[in-house]
Amino acid sequence: MPLVPRDAYWAWGLYDSLIVVVPSLDMVVVRGGEGGKQWPRDAEADHYEVLRPFLEPLVAAALGHTGEPPYPHSDLIGSVQWAPKDEIVRMAEGCDNWPITWGDDDLLYTAYGDGWGFEPHVEHKLSLGLATIAGQPTLLSGSNLRSPTIEQVGQGREGKKASGMLMIDGVLYLLVRNCDNSQLVWSTDHGVTWKSCDWTWSESFGCPTFLNFGKNYAGARDEFVYIYSPDSDNAYDAADRMLLARAHKHRLLDEDAYDYFAGLSSEGEPSWSKSIARRSTVFEHAGRCYRGSVSYNAGIGRFLYCQVLPQSRDARGPRYEGGFGIYESPEPWGPWRTVYFTEHWDVGPGESSSLPTKWMSADGTSMYLVFSGDDCLSVRKLMIDLKR
Repeated sequence: MPLVPRDAYWAWGLYDSLIVVVPSLDMVVVRGGEGGKQWPRDAEADHYEVLRPFLEPLVAAALGHTGEPPYPHSDLIGSVQWAPKDEIVRMAEGCDNWPITWGDDDLLYTAYGDGWGFEPHVEHKLSLGLATIAGQPTLLSGSNLRSPTIEQVGQGREGKKASGMLMIDGVLYLLVRNCDNSQLVWSTDHGVTWKSCDWTWSESFGCPTFLNFGKNYAGARDEFVYIYSPDSDNAYDAADRMLLARAHKHRLLDEDAYDYFAGLSSEGEPSWSKSIARRSTVFEHAGRCYRGSVSYNAGIGRFLYCQVLPQSRDARGPRYEGGFGIYESPEPWGPWRTVYFTEHWDVGPGESSSLPTKWMSADGTSMYLVFSGDDCLSVRKLMIDLKR
């Protein structure tokens, strides 16, 4: 339960009667169960998932969550219009995650978790499987990309999973989570075979993701690659803030090449440190920094950050009910402004989402959100109105 503090403990009895104690919030909650009635369970969910719709709203109230976005509204983007729900494209039922990047061969490379991929399905359920997507959102074609050197098994926390993908100069990079804490792997043959770095992020960076630019990293801001992550050791505990690291694109495999965002100078310029201990906040939302992605929209000259909110009124989590935000900034490190924010979208926003640069219009006002809602590859069009 991402929003519930780690020091929470409870006594759980008949008909879901509860006594919950959260010392860090100075909170005690008592619930008397109704005779003969229990909360609905999902057979594949974690044992404690059924408690989320009860506990997380209480924690959110104690933390002072107001339903307001963490940053002022954008002075560039006025409004967002979403395509109707019945126009959402859904494929690869039973799969989540879907980090995505635009390859040099015009395919979108992606990865799914806890599923069997696109039809025809793979023979075993994978915690990390690869796929490619061809075409445009109105006519998509998804194909499983088999690679024994990267495929993983293990449900939920028990299996390694992808949290970020990026192609640069024909080399495909993938960030793997659930491996104490995360690790970089790469492929020089478009995902057929993979090699792993001999180092990991063992402090924070539990769910890292790449900043994506255009096709094969075209249109990049500079020679660096940027990586964001919640300030957490895993992908399951929400953090108060997001972090940012960078490395030269030709030295991504070198642990010593990485710098960590250490704040802004008095002139508003970013400071960087070789020490992860000096890491500073690049984005802040108390108790709600969770899995996200960042893409550059060249048409409007803005970095767009998608962030799912961790809490949900559904025991199965935000794949089926919840909210998220989209934020914009002129630079990778801010200042951030809110483009769109809701605590309860009209469909489940999934546990992760992104805005693939391949599907952005030339003027930047038309995009498609890829998200894991309903435990599928889900694609929904959005249009933005510019104030200028």
